[in-house]
Amino acid sequence: MSQQDIQRLSKKNPILKPWDIETLVSSFNGLELDANRGLDQRNLVAAVQKMEPERQYDEIRGALKEVDVSRPDKVELDEFVELIARLRTADKAKQGSGPAAAAAKAFEGITSDRAYTGRTVLGSRQNASSAHTINEDEREEFANHINFALSGDADIGYRLPIDPHTMQLFDEARDGLILSKLINYSAPETIDERVLNRGRKLSPFQVTENNNVVINSAKAIGCSVVNIGSQDLAEGREHLLLGLIWQVIKIGLFANIDIKLHPELYRLLEEGEALEDFLKLPADAILLRWFNYHLAAAGWSRRVTNFSGDIKDSENYTVLLSQLVPGQCSRDPLRERDLMGRAELMLQNADRIGCRRYVSPKTVVNGNPKLNLAFVAHLFNTHPCLMPLEDTSEHAELDDLLFRNQEYDREARAFALWLNSLNVDPFVNYLFEDVKDGLVLLQAFDKIFPGTVPWKRVNSRQPLMRFKQIENTNLLVDLSKSQRFSLVGIQGADITDGTPTLVLAVVWQLMRANIVQTLASLSAHGREVTDRDMVAWANKVVAGRSPAIRAFGDQSLASGHYLLNVLDGMKPGIVDPALVAEARTDEERKRNAQYAISIARKLGATIFLLPEDIVEVKPKMILTFIGSLMALQQ
Repeated sequence: MSQQDIQRLSKKNPILKPWDIETLVSSFNGLELDANRGLDQRNLVAAVQKMEPERQYDEIRGALKEVDVSRPDKVELDEFVELIARLRTADKAKQGSGPAAAAAKAFEGITSDRAYTGRTVLGSRQNASSAHTINEDEREEFANHINFALSGDADIGYRLPIDPHTMQLFDEARDGLILSKLINYSAPETIDERVLNRGRKLSPFQVTENNNVVINSAKAIGCSVVNIGSQDLAEGREHLLLGLIWQVIKIGLFANIDIKLHPELYRLLEEGEALEDFLKLPADAILLRWFNYHLAAAGWSRRVTNFSGDIKDSENYTVLLSQLVPGQCSRDPLRERDLMGRAELMLQNADRIGCRRYVSPKTVVNGNPKLNLAFVAHLFNTHPCLMPLEDTSEHAELDDLLFRNQEYDREARAFALWLNSLNVDPFVNYLFEDVKDGLVLLQAFDKIFPGTVPWKRVNSRQPLMRFKQIENTNLLVDLSKSQRFSLVGIQGADITDGTPTLVLAVVWQLMRANIVQTLASLSAHGREVTDRDMVAWANKVVAGRSPAIRAFGDQSLASGHYLLNVLDGMKPGIVDPALVAEARTDEERKRNAQYAISIARKLGATIFLLPEDIVEVKPKMILTFIGSLMALQQ
């Protein structure tokens, strides 16, 4: 570098002397740089710490956010010098400021005021008035969860453990690999990992593809990803990433809180409560029931109604643990008067049964609702401690209700996920139960046909009597008929009664209308798109690759080959022929279907069907698949 260049950098960064810049230039040139003399941002922290060992990860990361880099994920020489200048400017600004209070510094070994408050405020270079807050305790525990869940993974194991005390979590999550693996840990086989772009150096396009898989797979397992795009993940938007990571972790924790998997949850029904009403409860409410069931069994007078204020003193936790595993968890912590000390003793009990996860004494005493919910869910998953049902009328009632609608489960699941993707409120857990009052379906109708629902006529004040629910569902039926839905013989009462075939018929037509409207809005002529149009489009895309189909019920679709050829026709080369099975067995056909679904999500399509829907050739679900791809290409 010429003296003129050094003078230029010195003038731009006055806190650095010319000899400082010469040293930085020499150090930078000794790093592993790409062909354009850029340093991979993943290696930046180590490079700075090699020159200035006292620098902390978050300190370097924060300075980098203030540097306007010219290339994504790369730092060039001028930018590197500017980053060092910003670090030293910050050092100078700190001089003379008083130290934090000794008590704060001593609190659980925390060494900064920011860490004591437990929150980081994140600003935006693009919008000075925009700021978001993240909870550092949650960031720490989510990083711990990822380290535990993904340890030893062949693709990302070398990137673990993530330091839970820094912002490293958000940097590691940017390329979509860790998030994809986390989704598969919470909901196994959601993503066919063969479609993921791997490697230590991914291009921006490859990162976008991975993050498309993340976003669309997260939707498919029930996450709310409204206003989150693949670019947000690639840019490491901390508050969005933290929220998405929590949703994925929670879905995994809640996966087994299901009466179909744990019929003994029947014991949590309250006196006079109908099983149908119990099934409407979300997982967190069932956990509170379970918690209180064991508190009552222990003869304890207190009950919990939340995962915050009611657990802060650790008393209810202590009694719960002693009831679950009395031989290893005593009530001795109750004798400790100091809240932090009692929380620590309680967690030592949890540690004895392998359950010291998600919380610390601080997050218990502070009553962090997310982390305490995770802790209780983990206790349930490892030590439910509910007596099995006897072969009595209890079992008969449960079997009758659960297996009566079993043949409709997959379709109902897909429709529930689709409704949730519209951001309806409340969240749909059990389709046939959660749409009985008509409110969720009216919300969906209004999103598909904006302004058509006369909300002044809608009964919304809870609890709704049956006749009020039927008024809502009758209104839905009338509105649907006005949009030429085929609802022969369907009345509002059928929806309120949860009649499976009729509820599915209504929701299917809503979903189909949503697809058709989307396609019409994207087409040049704006006319309504028919099933025949979708079939014709797909056949045109696969021309020369696969024989044409006549309808979405064509049995040749079971192999998955046709759908894979549609995808390859949309983007030649996206399908690796070496990964396509011959489809001689159901297992091979399922692998092809999984591959097709994950490729579609990689392209950016929102897909709710399951591999089994393709293997069994479910025409409605295959229509949604082709419709989503058609909308994507248009």
